[in-house]
Amino acid sequence: MLGICRGRRKFLAASLSLLCIPAITWIYLFSGSFEDGKPVSLSPLESQAHSPRYTASSQRERESLEVRMREVEEENRALRRQLSLAQGRAPSHRRGNHSKTYSMEEGTGDSENLRAGIVAGNSSECGQQPVVEKCETIHVAIVCAGYNASRDVVTLVKSVLFHRRNPLHFHLIADSIAEQILATLFQTWMVPAVRVDFYNADELKSEVSWIPNKHYSGIYGLMKLVLTKTLPANLERVIVLDTDITFATDIAELWAVFHKFKGQQVLGLVENQSDWYLGNLWKNHRPWPALGRGYNTGVILLLLDKLRKMKWEQMWRLTAERELMGMLSTSLADQDIFNAVIKQNPFLVYQLPCFWNVQLSDHTRSEQCYRDVSDLKVIHWNSPKKLRVKNKHVEFFRNLYLTFLEYDGNLLRRELFGCPSEADVNSENLQKQLSELDEDDLCYEFRRERFTVHRTHLYFLHYEYEPAADSTDVTLVAQLSMDRSMEMHGIDFLVIVRIKWAF
Repeated sequence: MLGICRGRRKFLAASLSLLCIPAITWIYLFSGSFEDGKPVSLSPLESQAHSPRYTASSQRERESLEVRMREVEEENRALRRQLSLAQGRAPSHRRGNHSKTYSMEEGTGDSENLRAGIVAGNSSECGQQPVVEKCETIHVAIVCAGYNASRDVVTLVKSVLFHRRNPLHFHLIADSIAEQILATLFQTWMVPAVRVDFYNADELKSEVSWIPNKHYSGIYGLMKLVLTKTLPANLERVIVLDTDITFATDIAELWAVFHKFKGQQVLGLVENQSDWYLGNLWKNHRPWPALGRGYNTGVILLLLDKLRKMKWEQMWRLTAERELMGMLSTSLADQDIFNAVIKQNPFLVYQLPCFWNVQLSDHTRSEQCYRDVSDLKVIHWNSPKKLRVKNKHVEFFRNLYLTFLEYDGNLLRRELFGCPSEADVNSENLQKQLSELDEDDLCYEFRRERFTVHRTHLYFLHYEYEPAADSTDVTLVAQLSMDRSMEMHGIDFLVIVRIKWAF
């Protein structure tokens, strides 16, 4: 990247020289063409005709000026050749027409440089790198279980889809409830260039059930530890997100950070912004071992291929077994174990700038992660209080979250131009049926509604349905706006009530 910056500096210097040298030369000549307030011609013959003070010395001065002018012209021609060569080489830094350049922060993983979270020169063009191809698929893994987490995932996905410019592949580790809800949602949503795969979380319980966990996330809060074993063996890297995350930028910018990993760095994490791992929150507070303030695992970059080669499964299991002999249980689920492993192996971590995980729990240093709205990248509602957390700018963050909560997901059904995607049979059939309708028909809207597939979120609230043994259920369907509910705002949805009909 230094080569790119130097090349651009040379290009700028050459351009300024090409403009300034002729101007300076003519100013010099123009000022030297006056003697005693009278104009002096550069031509010897003209000088002899108009100036009686013409001498051999002035003749030599003018000849030297003419020589200097010829030298300047030669320098200008050389500069023009240099500029043309620089312009010819410039496109080679852009990886062809299918590359997109993102403004990337200059991170090295050094905690002292990144602790404030804002890296100098973010807006500099010299900090830009074409590291994410236009149609490169970005892989995202999320652990989700239950009704409430399913709602949170939808808001998270909306924020990602709103900003994204790349195809996405979601890997959802879900229990049976979340899989039923989210599979129906994505099937009826039909978002182009989005693929979703599900992995049965219930089958993974035995991998982590031996670890006592006091965190409110329960056993599912430990499942990020087994992603190297759960996700496909040919998947090399993945972004892992908690369900209480909101994106304020294109996720491709975070994906691009993988290219900054060096050596044995396999984990990309943001430093924890509370004093939890410092052990000074209350008397006799005894947290799990951590490197400094520790790291928060709400946003993780995982280099899966290298982790597998390092035998990650064995590494974290041995660490957890040893620490549990004294700690007895985890307080922050997988985060405690990740930090214990990093404490012993600090070379594994690449420290991300903290604006990639602005943690809105009580008593955090999250305000040091941003100076302006444009600095915000990822917001993490990691307090049990969620939207009711205390923070100086919580009103802004809350409004941003509610914007995506209330956002019409149908507006995100937009194509990624120039990126081929797998054909969706249902979507193609729907478009074909709609194209056959006559828009001038007075009943067009009614006929269109017959074929319209509505984005369907099953069991928006917790509901345990037990079908009647004699199949006498009656389904009542009604429509209302969510502003009539005590908990939500401004979303139109269908309420389906099943009533056991008594004969």
